[in-house]
Amino acid sequence: MPLDPLLVEILACPEDKGPLLYFADEDALYNPRLHRRYAIKDGIPDMLIEDAEEVAPAEHERLMSKAAAEGIKPNFEMPAGGQPEESP
Repeated sequence: MPLDPLLVEILACPEDKGPLLYFADEDALYNPRLHRRYAIKDGIPDMLIEDAEEVAPAEHERLMSKAAAEGIKPNFEMPAGGQPEESP
């Protein structure tokens, strides 16, 4: 079950607050900066840091190649300076 695009748009890594890559066919959200994958179970993203999977370098390369080949982009852009903007 794919995630609602509006939900994907607002999700961020709970650790670095940065954008994620959404792999709908793998039921996963991926943070390429921390090499961390968050599972999606029954249409619900598990965004707990302690539940995230650490990704090995070879798997990171596979995911990045797949994202490039399939046009998967980060779900939002970081502002200049590299830190997400805080909501008012």
